[in-house]
Amino acid sequence: MKILILEDDHDLYRGLLSERLPLVDLIACSSIDVAMASIQECEIWLGQPDLLVRLLRKVPPPKWVQSTWAGFELFQAPDLPRDYLLTRAVGVFGQSMAEYVLSYMLARERQHRARIDSQTRKAWDTRLPGSLAGRRVLIVGSGDIGTTVARFIEPFGCKLTGVARKPRQLEPFGAVHGLDQLPRLVESADYVINLLPDGPETRGLFDAGLFHRFNPDAMFINAGRGSAVVEEDLLAAMAGGLISEAVLDVCRREPPEQDSPLWSTERVSLTGHTAAPSSPSALAGLFLANLDRFRTGAELPGRVDLSLGRDL
Repeated sequence: MKILILEDDHDLYRGLLSERLPLVDLIACSSIDVAMASIQECEIWLGQPDLLVRLLRKVPPPKWVQSTWAGFELFQAPDLPRDYLLTRAVGVFGQSMAEYVLSYMLARERQHRARIDSQTRKAWDTRLPGSLAGRRVLIVGSGDIGTTVARFIEPFGCKLTGVARKPRQLEPFGAVHGLDQLPRLVESADYVINLLPDGPETRGLFDAGLFHRFNPDAMFINAGRGSAVVEEDLLAAMAGGLISEAVLDVCRREPPEQDSPLWSTERVSLTGHTAAPSSPSALAGLFLANLDRFRTGAELPGRVDLSLGRDL
């Protein structure tokens, strides 16, 4: 068996996999040219989508592609093939995303910004902090990552509500509503956390109309996709007092242009698409587990229906 590893961190992945796969020929590189020269008889590819889709435009697809990213929109380009098995990375980003989200929620309740400002003025700040207990948290995108984030938030005593493509019962949420209920739900949320993937129904979802429905004391956290937010509308909503604070891990353009108001708008935090970085060791473990399932014909977690643009 031959497996292609097409990754910037290809040497690290090869090292993580070689001990468990001593009889497998691992072709590891970050170059499309090298991959094309060595790809013969590679029925399995592992790697990052921005490299894999370039290869898919040049050679026929393998039997199975395991992506190291959670998102799969790059694979949906109209000029790419659909006749192969694609699995995205699942079960490996939740804790990291939860730590990111909680760090900003807790910083807000404990008033970190104001206390740093007080220290720079040499003012002894005795104001009382807030608490997450009882806060209403709306997680928009209640899939694998969103559910894990909710489980980490639950012990703080928050009231958890989810939004997904379709309503359903899902622990630990009090309820998971359909996307059509989002305008109603943002009215009472103290924290609105967007974790939605990119897609036709999510692009520009957070626009002027929706921001006008927000609780004006709410914090908005976007760690899903930059395409979900109309940034001009967000900035206008913040200037008009419709939203208290915004944390943006993702933007429509990354990084934003140097003259973008996102850099300098008060109460907007930019975090450079670092909310849930890939862990090669965790992803190698996911790949090995899926490889066992692939060999036996079992169902693979994270399998993507490329024709529908969503998980199976």
